[in-house]
Amino acid sequence: MIKNIIFDMGNVLLDYNPDVILDQVCDTQEEKQIIKKELFAGPEWAMGDRGDITNAERFDLVKKRVPENLHDKLRKCVENWDMCMLPVKGAGEFMAYVKEKGYGLYVLSNAAIEFFQYFPRQIDMDFFDGIVVSAEVHMLKPEIEIYRYLLESHHLKPQECLFIDDREDNVKGAEKAGLKGFVFKEDFDKVKEELES
Repeated sequence: MIKNIIFDMGNVLLDYNPDVILDQVCDTQEEKQIIKKELFAGPEWAMGDRGDITNAERFDLVKKRVPENLHDKLRKCVENWDMCMLPVKGAGEFMAYVKEKGYGLYVLSNAAIEFFQYFPRQIDMDFFDGIVVSAEVHMLKPEIEIYRYLLESHHLKPQECLFIDDREDNVKGAEKAGLKGFVFKEDFDKVKEELES
C-alpha cells in the first residue's frame, strides 16, 4: 500500500526549460545552440547537481568551450536560467489533493545548491515531509544510493513509496531500490489513477 509520494522537481513540480533564458539572452539560433550544448548539456551541469562545483566554477569551466564574444550571454544564462522554474500546471492542486488524503510528501531532485533559492519562491518547503537535493548529498539519480539515502534518512519503506519523475532512467533507478515508479507525462490525473488502482 502506498503511503508516501516522492516527487522529482524538474518538469514534475517546476517547469525546467532552458529555452526560456536562451530565448531572452541569445540573438540567433546558432548562439542558442552553442550555449545550450555547452552549458545545459555539458558535463558541468551534472557536476553542479552533484555538488562538486559552484555556479561560478561552472561558468569558468564552460566558457573555455564558448567563443569569447558569447561570454556575457553565457554568464547571464548561468546566473538566471532558473527564471523558467515556475509551477507545472496542476502540480499545486495535486499536491494539495494527496496531502489531504494523508500521504507523506517528499522531493528527490537532481539539482545544484541554488535549489534552495528558487524552489521556495514557488512552493512552500514546509509542505513536504522531507527534501533531498543531490548537491547536498553528492549523489545523483539514477544511482541507487540516493534513493536508499532518502528512504533511510526518513525511515521509509520502499514498497510504501511511489516515486514520480519525468525521466524513465530515474524511475528505473527508483524501482531497483524497491520503490514503485511512475513516469510523469504532464498529467496528474494519470498519477491519481495509479494511486487508486
